[in-house]
Amino acid sequence: MARIEELPDDFDENINLNNAPEAPSIEELYNQHIAGAGPEPNQISSKSFEEIVQDMSKTPLFMNSLDEATEGCADGENIMLEAIKALQHEGTKAEVAQGFKERGNEMVAEKKWSDAREFYTKGLAVLADKSEDKWDKPEDQTTEENQRTLLTEQLHINRARCNLELKNYRSTTMDCAAALRINPSNIKAYYRSASALLALDKVLDALDVASRGSKLDPANVALKKLLDQIRARAQVKEAQDRRRLAELKTKRQEMQVLEAALKARKIFVRGSKQPPNLEDASIRLSPDPLSPTSLLEFPVMLLYPMHNQTDLIKAWAEKDAITHHLSYILPLPWDTKNEYKQSTVDCYMDTISGGLVKVGKKLTLLDALSNGKTEVVDGLVRIYVVPSSRAPQWLEEVKKKKGK
Repeated sequence: MARIEELPDDFDENINLNNAPEAPSIEELYNQHIAGAGPEPNQISSKSFEEIVQDMSKTPLFMNSLDEATEGCADGENIMLEAIKALQHEGTKAEVAQGFKERGNEMVAEKKWSDAREFYTKGLAVLADKSEDKWDKPEDQTTEENQRTLLTEQLHINRARCNLELKNYRSTTMDCAAALRINPSNIKAYYRSASALLALDKVLDALDVASRGSKLDPANVALKKLLDQIRARAQVKEAQDRRRLAELKTKRQEMQVLEAALKARKIFVRGSKQPPNLEDASIRLSPDPLSPTSLLEFPVMLLYPMHNQTDLIKAWAEKDAITHHLSYILPLPWDTKNEYKQSTVDCYMDTISGGLVKVGKKLTLLDALSNGKTEVVDGLVRIYVVPSSRAPQWLEEVKKKKGK
C-alpha cells in the first residue's frame, strides 16, 4: 500500500478558520441582477428565479437529477453532463475516485471550500458504492483495493480540511476519525481534529488528540504551535473553573450562615410557585455575609391596597423600626386626599395561617418577624399600609376574598 508523504514542518500554519469568504446565495445574485446591481442585463432578466434554477440544474455543479439535466436537450445530450458522467464512470472505481479528488484539490487551491467538499464527497460515494459493474474492471484487484483504501483515507482527510475552513467542526472530527481508522499515523487527521475540538472549546479532548499526534511526529511545527494554543486555553479554563468553584463555595457558606441567623432569630421563611422578580434585592447579612454578628437586611414591599400602589425598600435592616421608613415614605405623591400620614395609617402583615395581623409601627422589623405568627415568602417581607379610617372596610374585603 502506498504511504502518505511526511508533512513539511510548516504544514497548516497558514490555515485561517475565520477568513473564508461567504458566497451570496443564488436568489441574492438573481435579485441583484434584476435590480441592476449585478452584471449588464441580458436575456436572463426575462426569466423567473424558478426558471433560472431549473436551467442551472442542468449544469454539473448544481444538478440534482439526471432527468432535469437532460430535459430540453436534443436526444438527451448535455455536453457538461456527459463530462461529469464520464468523470463518474469512465475508469476503475479507484480512478474515478481519484478524478474527484483531483477536482476537489483544484477547488481547494482556489479556496472554494464548499465545492471542494462536494467533489470529495462524490469520491467517497463512489468508493462506498457496493456495485462494481458501473466501472471498468481493474487489471490487478489487489492494487485496486489498496488504491481504494488509500483514496478513502485521503478523501476523508481532505474533506476534513474543507469542513474545518467552513467551521463544520463536528463533521471535521468525524472525517478525521474515519481517516485514522484506516491509518492511525495520519498526522493531518490529528492536527485537524484537534483544531476542530479547540474551536468547540473541548480543550481536554483537543489536548489528547494533539498530544497523540505529537508523539507520532515530535518535530512537527504546526502540531507544536497547536499544542501551545490548546495548553494556553486549558490554563484559562482551569483558572475560570477555580474561580467558579471558589464562588460556589463562598455562596454555600453564606447561605449556611444566613440560614443559621434566621433560625436563631426564629424567623420563618418559605418559597412559592411564582416568586417575584426582585432583581438584586435579597435577604442578606451586612456588612459581612459570612459573619454571624452581622445584621440581617430584608427587601420589604410596602403595599397600599386601597389604592393599588406599592413601594419597594431593597435593604431594610432588622433593627429599623417601621416608623423610620414611613417617615421618609409618607406623605405619598399620589395621595390627593392626604390620607396617608404616620398618625393616620395602620400596618398589617400576613400570618403563617393565611390571615392578617396588625403590627405596631414602633416595632422593629425583627420584632415583627420573630413573633411566631408572621413569615417571609419568597425572600420578600410584605407590609400593608392602610388608612386607619378605612381599615375595617379593607379587612372585611380581605375576609370575603379568603372565604372567612
